[in-house]
Amino acid sequence: MMIESIELKNYRNYDELHMDFSQGTNILYGDNAQGKTNVLEAIYVCATTKSHRGSKDKEIIQFDRDESHIKLNIRKRDVPYRIDMHLKKNKAKGVAVNGVPIKKASELFGIVNVVFFSPEDLNLIKNGPAERRRFVDLELCQLNRLYVHSLVQYNRIITQRNKLLKDLAFRPEYEETLDVWDMQLVQYGKEVIGCRREFVDQLKETTQAIHWKISGEKEKLTIFYEPDVEAEDFEEALKRSRQQDLRQKTTLTGPHRDDLSFMVNGIDIRRFGSQGQQRTAALSLKLAEIELVKKKVNDYPILLLDDVLSELDSSRQNQLLAGIDHVQTIITCTGLEDFVSNRFPIDKIFRVMSGTVNSEN
Repeated sequence: MMIESIELKNYRNYDELHMDFSQGTNILYGDNAQGKTNVLEAIYVCATTKSHRGSKDKEIIQFDRDESHIKLNIRKRDVPYRIDMHLKKNKAKGVAVNGVPIKKASELFGIVNVVFFSPEDLNLIKNGPAERRRFVDLELCQLNRLYVHSLVQYNRIITQRNKLLKDLAFRPEYEETLDVWDMQLVQYGKEVIGCRREFVDQLKETTQAIHWKISGEKEKLTIFYEPDVEAEDFEEALKRSRQQDLRQKTTLTGPHRDDLSFMVNGIDIRRFGSQGQQRTAALSLKLAEIELVKKKVNDYPILLLDDVLSELDSSRQNQLLAGIDHVQTIITCTGLEDFVSNRFPIDKIFRVMSGTVNSEN
């Protein structure tokens, strides 16, 4: 799997842009706030329909424009694909694959798999449960269409149920309709819990092996899925918490409160780990994500590294660079010193300045 080229129009600080990529390592370098991350974001949008930053479409489109376009050409097992993304300020985005419009975002998932690694990901371990759930959701949505459907429906029902819980203060006669929402919540919640457990179980073994190597065979990392409630207990737990839900006007039980735990040599590094341990675990997690995608789709994903090297010490830089030499990688950075000093092979270099990109040898 590789990205051959990307075209942008009216996208953030790019009026128009065309870039051709190498199958190996592609470096985008330049000062901060020049538009390097915007290129990675556009690739991620084409893979998932969403910005990794959580930005809305109207925030991506240039201020004085109503529309923005992305065209991504990829090759997967020697089969070419073209993804066209048409972003609009006041309407839903339009997506086409090889010129054929698609109706659901889930039809896009799996055509191109990407792993995005940013400095914020290094804080994945020490940040709150929402960040860890987001990590699981972003990867699973690329790998499992059933999960996409279940998660979308679950989130929709949670929103409706929470709105009803607030409205009951003024319309208590509607309380009996909670049963209808609860039935659907349990149905989709069980599917979400099952998919997450399977994903974490698959991730666990690979992450442990990578972390053991990175830590110099000194630390054993174990990941545990911590569901807020087990699938088989969800229905009863929801019934038990109803009165408390009514008092607090929100849903207090379900997979929207799940978490992951990270244990190194028996110590929970979310709370008691050093920054070095937390960052090593996050790095192991990302490298394991690449291997898991390879096992799932029988092809390596594209790796997007957004200025991560500057946040790692030399040892972790070397571990990361050594672990991605077989993956098409697009890296943003402010300079090329780290690559030169590590003698890391570079296949293509781009200089980014104020919304213009120039290819360099």
